[in-house]
Amino acid sequence: MSILFVEYPKCTTCKKAKKWLDEHGIAYTDRHIVEDNPTAAELAAWHERSGLPLRRFFNTSGMLYRELKVKDQLDAGMSDEDAFALLASNGMLVKRPVLVGDDFVLLGFKEDAWAEKLLG
Repeated sequence: MSILFVEYPKCTTCKKAKKWLDEHGIAYTDRHIVEDNPTAAELAAWHERSGLPLRRFFNTSGMLYRELKVKDQLDAGMSDEDAFALLASNGMLVKRPVLVGDDFVLLGFKEDAWAEKLLG
């Protein structure tokens, strides 16, 4: 299984998640979410694989999310295509960390959910 770990290295949640992966001997490819932001096509594929509502992909606690009034845009009926384009425009808008496996996508770090997916 190949695993992609998309993170912002200064994020404390990302640091905890990375430490957890390392402690459990889980191999992954590391990707900096700002230097190598996911594309709209990647985000669309991840969204489909995640089974989550698209809103969950937004970093709702981020300053940029508030500055751009993203909640208002989503509430006004922003299309999925526009939402993916917005997410792809700046990694700081994306909920992190993102863990992408062959058949799953996990957003944020919830140890129980990660253990269930990765440790069986």
